Amino acid sequence: MEKRKDLMVAALEQGTVIDHIPTDKVFTVAQLLGLSDCEEPVLIGNNLSSKKIGKKGIIKVANRFFTDAEISRLAVVCPNIRLCIIRDFEVAEKREVTLPDSFVNVVRCANPVCITNNEPMKTVFNVVDKQAGILKCRYCGKEQAIGNVKLL
Repeated sequence: MEKRKDLMVAALEQGTVIDHIPTDKVFTVAQLLGLSDCEEPVLIGNNLSSKKIGKKGIIKVANRFFTDAEISRLAVVCPNIRLCIIRDFEVAEKREVTLPDSFVNVVRCANPVCITNNEPMKTVFNVVDKQAGILKCRYCGKEQAIGNVKLL
C-alpha cells in the first residue's frame, strides 16, 4: 500500500491564506488577528516543511479579508510573510507583508516619559532600518528593535 506524504486540507472558496509564518510566531499571529473569536472556519498548521525557511506555519481563514491595519500589526510581529487572497478557489492576489515606512497606533513606546505613554494620543513610529528592524518614535526619538516592541 502506498503511503501519502502530502497533507489533505480543504481548499478555500473565499478567504485569506497567511503563509511562511515562522513557527514560533504562528499563535501570536492568530491572537493578533482575533481568530479565536472568528466564526468562520480557520485552519492553523505549524512545523510544516518549507523550502524557503525550513519549517513554517500557515493559517487559512475562510470568508475573511484583513484590513491594512491588521496587516500592519502582522508586519511588526513577522515581516516577510506571504498573504494570499482566495476568490472562487483561485489565488486572486499574493502579497509579501513587509515593514512599512511607519506604524501608527500599533506599537507602544518603550520610553516611560514619552508623551504617548502619558497623554491619550496615537503612537507614530518610523522604520529607520528595515534590515535590522529598528523603529524610532516620532515624538521622543527613542529607537527600539522590532523584536522587543510591545503592541498596543
